Amino acid sequence: MKQPQSVLAFDYGIKRVGAANGSRFTGRGEPLKAIAVDGEARFLAIAKLIKEWQPDALVIGVPFHPDGAEHEITLRARRFGRQLKGRFKLPVFEVDERYTSVEAESYGVRDVDSTAAALILEQYFNENPA
Repeated sequence: MKQPQSVLAFDYGIKRVGAANGSRFTGRGEPLKAIAVDGEARFLAIAKLIKEWQPDALVIGVPFHPDGAEHEITLRARRFGRQLKGRFKLPVFEVDERYTSVEAESYGVRDVDSTAAALILEQYFNENPA
């Protein structure tokens, strides 16, 4: 399968979903504004991003405990990924996102969630070279 060139990434959270866009050409993620609504409004906001950026694929960060064990948010993030795939008919790839929020916080940014999404996207590009 050809690697996607344009990608949107999401850092799933119960209250907010961080979002980032990027391309394989640059190998970088660019934070977008976090989505701070839930339910159907969350998917409408994501649909707007998909329409604007026209990605080839979506990437979601899936959190794990430090020892690699799953927890409640792991399951919720995976469900979110399945919902994205079902609604938008785009390939959805998972990335182990342990410590991305901690790294984003260390940068002193205002939007930790979307900065974490950008880090998730860069990790995806690094783990899946062209």
